[in-house]
Amino acid sequence: MSGRTHTRACPERTCVGCRERAAKRDLLRIVMIAGGCAPDPRGTLPGRGAYVHPASVCLDLAVRRRAFPRAFRLPGPLDTADLRRYVERAAS
Repeated sequence: MSGRTHTRACPERTCVGCRERAAKRDLLRIVMIAGGCAPDPRGTLPGRGAYVHPASVCLDLAVRRRAFPRAFRLPGPLDTADLRRYVERAAS
């Protein structure tokens, strides 16, 4: 035996708002549904996903930097109203 412990690797993702790396379980997955950004807290919805910290600061940074259209590889702005409501409800 080598004496090594067998710990499972924790997947990391990058927040599109603040650009910091964090554990996947600490971030909120965002998917595009019908021209708007929708939260995917369980991480099971199909399609390309983007990750953001579930905080209004990171969400504001992502919207200001136009990170969601870039992450989803789409032109133009996306509707983030549902996402903003979800983050504000989760924060309170």
